[in-house]
Amino acid sequence: MKEISIAFPGVKALTDVNFHTYAGKVHALIGANGAGKSTLMKVLAGAYNHYTGGIWIDGQEVHIRTPKDAKDCGIQIVYQEVDTALIPYLSVAENIMLEKTVHGMKGKQLVNWAALHKEARAVLDRMGVGVSTRKLVQELTLAEKQMVLIARSVSLKCKFLILDEPTAPLSHSETEQLFRLVRLLKSEGVGIIFISHRLPELYEICDDITIMRDGRFVIREELARLDQHAVVEHMLGSRMDGQFPERRESQGEVMFEAIGIQDKDKVKGVDLHIRKGEIVGLGGLVGAGKTELCRALFGASSTSTGTIRLHGRTLRQASPYQAVKNGLALVPEERRREGIFVEESVSTNLTVAGLKDFTRTGSWLSAAKEKAAAAGIIGSLGIKTPNQRARVRNLSGGNQQKIAIGKWLLVDADVYIFDEPTKGVDVGAKRDIYELAAELASRGKCILYASSEISEMLGLTDRIYVMYDGKVLKELQTADTTEEEILLYSTGGLLT
Repeated sequence: MKEISIAFPGVKALTDVNFHTYAGKVHALIGANGAGKSTLMKVLAGAYNHYTGGIWIDGQEVHIRTPKDAKDCGIQIVYQEVDTALIPYLSVAENIMLEKTVHGMKGKQLVNWAALHKEARAVLDRMGVGVSTRKLVQELTLAEKQMVLIARSVSLKCKFLILDEPTAPLSHSETEQLFRLVRLLKSEGVGIIFISHRLPELYEICDDITIMRDGRFVIREELARLDQHAVVEHMLGSRMDGQFPERRESQGEVMFEAIGIQDKDKVKGVDLHIRKGEIVGLGGLVGAGKTELCRALFGASSTSTGTIRLHGRTLRQASPYQAVKNGLALVPEERRREGIFVEESVSTNLTVAGLKDFTRTGSWLSAAKEKAAAAGIIGSLGIKTPNQRARVRNLSGGNQQKIAIGKWLLVDADVYIFDEPTKGVDVGAKRDIYELAAELASRGKCILYASSEISEMLGLTDRIYVMYDGKVLKELQTADTTEEEILLYSTGGLLT
């Protein structure tokens, strides 16, 4: 890709970017949120057609202006936003074989369903994924949806496979499955372009690396020639010291309690408490029940039961609306589907949770108040946006996440529930989120911080509840535990 440039209303996303890679190589493409890496790959995948510059494959210039153009050139992409690329009411097999069914019928009117399921099963077996081909996609976990998307790409003969944050929703074992598949494709001569913010996994799977910053090319190098500190410096343009904020212990009395929380077979009688000014970690692997527990505490599950108390008062939590009125806030795992309105403006998203504070004379919205409040959050969280009117869908994943968090700061809740808040964001944005959680705790708020990243548990929290199979298997004091102990309980192990 030579001198690729592209602009959107108010945003110059890419400026004269050069990128090259080889068949049979795994190439890391990284940068801070908003660096332009996903935009560059969307150009390559035919999602954007108004770019300037050129693309060459095997020395021949190709003209990629549509997704079909890219696929005809052997380029497949697995996007980070899995729900936008899958059809929820179709089966796993139908989603995997979708393009072959649509483009391969050639006048036929009948589908050979047995053959379709058999071929889809063969792809999943090759990947080591045990999900049923007849299951509806809407019934899958986030991790299973990601694997179905990858399976669709694998089912098509491709020269280059672009993976945009593929491991973000995956557990350790699922990530190992993916890496085995990547190594298999690499051995077959497929080029893999791997976008990820998880630096350790880049060193495990990638051969080369290209780093971008602010829509421009920074450096291309063999990954073995750069250590992690050098990679971070190139990403941010400066050194980053102290990933986790220093905190002083200032915890008070128990402020929030959850007793006997149950939700079908996903959450099984969980008890927990949080003191005033405390950050409590909710650890465990993908599928342990962390997200389901967070949703139950926030009134987002109609089937959950149990008792929730705040300041000693039992709460009625039949809906998220009531939870917000009671002083709770939730930053959900799937931010694009549940945490933000992607088609609305930045200012609308930041003020939507507390609209009553921005109205006058009954129900009239005060644009001046809304603008001032949004400007304050944009400045304090360092949200990169051309203006308040910009649509959230055009911002990077990290800035979308800051908006998903920022809207709750105007509500001034007592309890903040973070569900995988740093998934898919860069090291700089992660640090901002850590500092925000610490700052909220210093103001006497209760923080429940759910994450499958053990380093976050150890670096940020005061105590940790480790979940396994819907239950809290162990409560740990962060200062007295280790990564090995947390991982032991996360996998169902019991110390004697």
